[in-house]
Amino acid sequence: MTNIGIIPARYASTRFPGKPLAEIDGAPMIEHVYRRASQALEKVFVATDDKRIFNTVKAFKGQAVMTSPLHRSGTDRCAEALNIIRKEYNLDPGIVINIQGDEPFIKPGQINRIAESFDDRQVEIASLVMKISDWKSLNDPNHVKVVLSKDNYALYFSRTAIPYVRGSEKEKWLSYHTFYKHLGLYAYRADVLGLISKLKPSKLEKAEALEQNRWIENGLRIKCALTDQESIGIDSPEDLKRAIELMKRP
Repeated sequence: MTNIGIIPARYASTRFPGKPLAEIDGAPMIEHVYRRASQALEKVFVATDDKRIFNTVKAFKGQAVMTSPLHRSGTDRCAEALNIIRKEYNLDPGIVINIQGDEPFIKPGQINRIAESFDDRQVEIASLVMKISDWKSLNDPNHVKVVLSKDNYALYFSRTAIPYVRGSEKEKWLSYHTFYKHLGLYAYRADVLGLISKLKPSKLEKAEALEQNRWIENGLRIKCALTDQESIGIDSPEDLKRAIELMKRP
């Protein structure tokens, strides 16, 4: 079974226009993501709606496909890109790994970890989670929380701290329960990716602004693999400054 990586990358962004082309240590962010992903996967593609990003990827000898500017999510962009890749590159992958284009520090081990989930033939969709160790992260709505079943399938994703620990002060919750943070790395069986791209936005998705709740609400299951490797995303120019400093460290 062939695994491929697709990196959705759009130019327009309310908080940080042109983010994939922002320079870090002499190279655009998208190149850092691409090269790290290529350490784990033989085939990696950037899916973009902007010629500037497309041409940048081609300039560093990467593979890229042009997709519609109308997609509302990276998953939808991946679904279109998969159809293009099948036709233009004569590939028929079994697993598609959706790699965030704003995570220049992604580790090959994280990609390998999520791919391993599909050793179980029942797994349809997989993602990564890590234990939350500090109150600030638990209380931050930008750090998505997830509750898991006993066999590590996601029950629900939320921007608030879940579950609620009754009878304890919030600041002490981490002492009474193990909380998990969701990392924005997804993988799908190719046929399932085609299915979920056709689903309409759901009530729980709209409430939390989290597309993965749409899949759960429609009866699909998300297997969550545990990692201890943090994910560092770039959401703003301030994040970029911190990333530049991190990249300089030995």
